[in-house]
Amino acid sequence: MDNTKRPKKQHHLIEYANGKSLEEINGTVKVPKGKGFWRTLFAYSGPGALVAVGYMDPGNWSTSITGGQSFQYTLMTAILISSLIAMLLQYMAAKLGIVSQMDLAQATRARTGKALGIVLWIMTELAIMATDIAEVIGAAIALNLLFHIPLVPAVFITVLDVLVLLLLTKIGFRKIEAIVACLILVILVVFAYEVALSRPDWLGAAKGLIPSTKAIAKGPIVGGISPLTGTLGIVGATVMPHNLYLHSAISQTREIDHNDPESVRQTVRFTTWDSNIQLSLAFVVNSLLLIVGVAVFKMGAIKDSSFFGLYEALNNTSMLSNNLLIAVAKSGLLATLFAVALLASGQNSTITGTLTGQVIMEGFIHMKMPLWARRLVTRVISIIPVLICVAMTGKETAIQQHEALNMLMENSQVFLAIDLPFSMLPLIMMTDSKVEMGEFKNNKAVKFFGWVSILLLTFLNLYNMPQTFEGFGLWKKGTADVLAWITIVAIIALLLWTCYEFRTGEKRFRAQHIGHDKGESVEAK
Repeated sequence: MDNTKRPKKQHHLIEYANGKSLEEINGTVKVPKGKGFWRTLFAYSGPGALVAVGYMDPGNWSTSITGGQSFQYTLMTAILISSLIAMLLQYMAAKLGIVSQMDLAQATRARTGKALGIVLWIMTELAIMATDIAEVIGAAIALNLLFHIPLVPAVFITVLDVLVLLLLTKIGFRKIEAIVACLILVILVVFAYEVALSRPDWLGAAKGLIPSTKAIAKGPIVGGISPLTGTLGIVGATVMPHNLYLHSAISQTREIDHNDPESVRQTVRFTTWDSNIQLSLAFVVNSLLLIVGVAVFKMGAIKDSSFFGLYEALNNTSMLSNNLLIAVAKSGLLATLFAVALLASGQNSTITGTLTGQVIMEGFIHMKMPLWARRLVTRVISIIPVLICVAMTGKETAIQQHEALNMLMENSQVFLAIDLPFSMLPLIMMTDSKVEMGEFKNNKAVKFFGWVSILLLTFLNLYNMPQTFEGFGLWKKGTADVLAWITIVAIIALLLWTCYEFRTGEKRFRAQHIGHDKGESVEAK
């Protein structure tokens, strides 16, 4: 019998996984040593682009453009503050992955019990699906506008992006980063061009960056939303919870010598540069989106604030704000560029959403699926609410159907804001841990602004919860308020449960660390 031949490993659709985060690409990208700043930065550039995609997906388009049309430049401050919070959180997420060699899901599961781990996994899966709903709507509408494909077939066609993902998995991670960066550039150029034509009030935009209580007021109600709801929608669409899991995983794609402290320091430093540069571009894109809502169209001209309505408005010269825009619009270029950028945005998010889904599935419940299967399951589930929405409004006017799809997308972004504290809290508590992070433990400034961010966002979400439920339009005011208060109590209880388990887990980790330092096991003590 020939024992030299080993049987081939059988691959199953669902497998047990408890190894490195995204093991197939972990530590696969080589980086130079002792080279100049720019060459080293180029080698580390890429993960930031994948993360930044989540900050300019179709959900951002809806919240930012609608916010600009409804409240002028008031919500510019929401984009600025949410971008700064994003930079802080993504820095901590990348640092956690690099230093601990665990992604956020793995590190959370290591500190919590099985029950809480499953609850947090389900919430994160729902956040990914909420993001996917916006991508389905955006991509389907782009296909409809560009190629005149009816909406229902266009929704089903979005499932085929799994084939794009299969192709990308064959070409290498570095090339995927490059493709994503190019698509981001397409989006940036399109909106920079349209804003340049609109000749906006730059002074008004600059004043809008100054924090004001107007941005968190419950009135006036314009188009069914208040400034506070618009702010929370922008925050939910900008600071995305699943991006924290993604960054903590893909920050480990660079080759690191963990026995060399200087190698770890270099990776943290240049990964932070990469992240902040890309998120600054995302801030510019989101600002341009809001400025489009204010400056491209005449104030109050847009009655249909959906992507359909915006596309039609870019073709309708009577809605545009100046003669230069009108001249370009007559060629159809403005509307076509808008639809192309929308399609690019949806395809970008396909890649990052699938990678994040794999990260949280492996980290929380130790299950692994092929990326194509993972994407197929998530996308099929995500198209269901979109198809239901289209079916329920099939007999209504086109504007009513468009508004229903827009409301579905905006509500999905509000859910992301509600879900965010459950990613932020574990992240801050772990990066505050001396045992886990050593010299990379959060300094006082990072710790202060991190806790201020989570407390502020949690308070605003709870404060706006009754109005959020009333805005769904599914229940009477009294019933909506009762459901809102039940949700508030559930959120607070879950946050307290998370804090308790993390404190318990931290004590266990500290005891194990001390035991190892003394050369003895915890059990021996």
